[in-house]
Amino acid sequence: MQHHHLTPTQIQFFQTFGYLGLPGLLADRAQEIIAAFEEIWQQHGGGHNGQPHDGQARSCIVPFIDQHETLCSLLDDERILGLTKPLLGDDFNYMGSDGNYYVGDTQWHSDGWKSAADPLHIKIAFYLDPLTRDTGALRVIPGSQREGEGYAGALQENARQSEDQWGICGADVPAMALETQPGDVVCFNHNTKHAAFGGGGRRRMFTMNLCQRYPEDRLQDLRDYIAGSARFWFERKYGEKMIATAGPERMVHLEQPMANDGELAELARKAREEMPEPSRG
Repeated sequence: MQHHHLTPTQIQFFQTFGYLGLPGLLADRAQEIIAAFEEIWQQHGGGHNGQPHDGQARSCIVPFIDQHETLCSLLDDERILGLTKPLLGDDFNYMGSDGNYYVGDTQWHSDGWKSAADPLHIKIAFYLDPLTRDTGALRVIPGSQREGEGYAGALQENARQSEDQWGICGADVPAMALETQPGDVVCFNHNTKHAAFGGGGRRRMFTMNLCQRYPEDRLQDLRDYIAGSARFWFERKYGEKMIATAGPERMVHLEQPMANDGELAELARKAREEMPEPSRG
């Protein structure tokens, strides 16, 4: 097993540019990860909401890694911990996951928009097919995560309207393309603007979302964040396998969200009444 702990220069790079690409970090686990990914989709009928993936629209399963012991164990892998702990602290929170078949282009967006005073949220993405710049590889705009600075603010305001604002299509926005092979890992700040262009109709990927532990005076913010999970209809923050297979180390990263998801069951019940099927993401 390759051990990996971020270097000071990698941490500085992440803080400056908002992302890291780690080629081959989990190459020795790539095949078992792919097998677990496919097994989960088979259990769900091969697509979204029990319907086979037809290649016309994104299919999504939430939560995802919680449904397979192999993927749950990523939270125990020393290489994942060697990535997350230097960025988020030893007591970081695991905040959930999603599994996807992506289709076509994904336009520029952030997964959140938080200030430097907020707990840091990051995403770790696992792409299970070889991807190049022109076949759906993740693209990121370096420095776009730096909320409160003019450059990042202009991107936040205008990136979705690139043709109107800058006279270029989304695919021509200056960016880094993180070309990947199975076993590579990509990590980015939730604020970081990202997109993908030119992908086919069955692009396999899943993500893990993690954050710094919330201070006691910000626990309501954490509860509000957790409440967003209700749209997926699940009543606790984590799936049964995630909790049942957790050792003491993993429980450190589950404890705070579990202690603050008490309202989720009622919110999920209301969501089921209001929506004919759970959200895709």
